[in-house]
Parts: sequence; structure tokens; C-alpha cells
Amino acid sequence: MTRFVARRLLLMVPTLWAVATLTFFMLRLAPGGPFLAERDIPAPARAALAARYGLDRPLAVQYVRFLGNAARLDFGPSYRRPSLQVREIIAQAFPVSLALGGLALGWALVVGGALGVLAAWRRNRWADYLSLSVALLGVSVPNFVLGPMLVLVFSLHLYWLPPALWAGWPHPVLPVVTLSALYAAYIARLTRAGMAETLGQDFIRTARAKGLPEARVLGVHALRAGALPVVSYLGPAAAGLVTGSVAVESIFAVPGLGRQLYAAALNRDYTVVLGTVLFYAALLLVLNLVVDILYARLDPRVELS
Repeated sequence: MTRFVARRLLLMVPTLWAVATLTFFMLRLAPGGPFLAERDIPAPARAALAARYGLDRPLAVQYVRFLGNAARLDFGPSYRRPSLQVREIIAQAFPVSLALGGLALGWALVVGGALGVLAAWRRNRWADYLSLSVALLGVSVPNFVLGPMLVLVFSLHLYWLPPALWAGWPHPVLPVVTLSALYAAYIARLTRAGMAETLGQDFIRTARAKGLPEARVLGVHALRAGALPVVSYLGPAAAGLVTGSVAVESIFAVPGLGRQLYAAALNRDYTVVLGTVLFYAALLLVLNLVVDILYARLDPRVELS
């Protein structure tokens, strides 16, 4: 286990370097700049700002300087908000994104898992068809369409839920449902596939022949083996829920890190974009490592090699 974790941590270094390099040069190649606005500033002032942040130096010098600072986890101040360091922006906004992503992942596991178990248990019956139809709907409707639809129905017509902001219960309900819909659909389909295969195994027939209750057969014996595809999906899903909430946070005015990244990309705030992308990349790698370890714990046949 120690060798496996150490090896994976070492492999993160070249991966993060590749992400940092691609992001750095893609930002520089994109049109516009951090100090351009609708009302252009005088050329001397723009030159002074570029000199202050080192943007007047050759691109290779800027790249080497960026890598050195990134190795020390120092991305400098925001170009648009010079009073705030990038680390401070991430520290303030990420807990909100983490809470939103965690709630969405929990809801997706509950709803998707329940639909998948029901579909596998009642395979080729009306419950199976209904569960797969709900999953297909969740896959087909993107969150930037689902979010406004939920706001229109539950906020503007029924007045049941607040339409935006993040100020305690029940504000998280609509963002969580919107963000989790796609992942709940995938989890339902994966759970059904894994459970349908497992329910035909000999050990399930043996458990039923021993007279075990159906709930125990499904919830203990079948679900543990049938949930392995879901466990493999949890790494990308968790990373996607935390990092892919840009549209949802923008729709519902949630002050998370995704919304900060969206605003920084529009404003060409190089330091915020680079720091946030690298943070998200490191988070994705760590989550995948945790999922690999969990998968090996659930299935003794899998070796950490």
C-alpha cells in the first residue's frame, strides 16, 4: 500500500506539470488580456501594470517564474482584485463548492442507487422501465437547462424554494438537485448493470436457498458486488461534481470556486485561472487515488500493483 501510494504521488508531478504548461500557454494565446476593459486605459498606465506583474518580460521567463512559484504553491495576487492572493480566493470559495458537490454526490448515490437496485430487482418489468426512463431523462437534460426549469416551477410559480444564493436551508435544494441529476442517472444505470449480473450468480441463489430475507440478499450480498462499477465511477463523479459546478453556481449565484473560475476566465485573470485549474487537477488525482484504494478494499481479487 505504501509503495502504491508513493508511486501514484510521484506520478502526479508530471501530470500537474503538463496541466500547468497547457493552461499557461493557452491563456497567453487567447485574445484579450487582464487589463483590457470597455474603456481603454492609457498606454503608460497599462505598461506600468504589465511591469508590476511581470507581463512585460519574455514569455519563457514568465513561464519559468510561474513554475517556480507554483512549486511553492504561490500563485500571487489576483489581477482584478490585487488585495487578495489566489490562495485566499481558493480558501474562501472552495468550501462552498465542496459542500455543494458533497451534497450532490450524496443525493446522486441515494437516488441513483435506489433506482438501480429497483430496476435490477424488477428487471424487464414496469419498475425497470420507469427507472431507466428517469435515468435517460437525467442524462439528456443538461444542468444549464434543468436549473432554470426548476427555478421557474418551484420558485416563480409554486414559491416553495428560493431561486438563488447560498444562505442556509432551503437554498441548497435546487442547486443540489440540478447538479446531481446527471450523476444520479449514471449511477442508476451502473448499479442496475452490476446488480443484474450479480443477482444471477451462484452465491445469490445459495443465500436465497438458505431462507435469507430478500432485503438482506439485495442490500448485503448483491449490492456489495454489484456496486463495484459505481465505486470505479465515484472518482470522476466526485471530481466532476466539485469542479463541474461552474454553470450551476452561476445560475444560482452560489459563491463557490466554479463561479470564481468562470469570472476569472472572462476577465483574463491569469493567476486565478492557473491556480484554480491546478488545484482542481490535484484534487482529481487525489480522488482517483482514493477510489482505487477503496475498490481494492471492496474486491479482494484486485491487487494494488
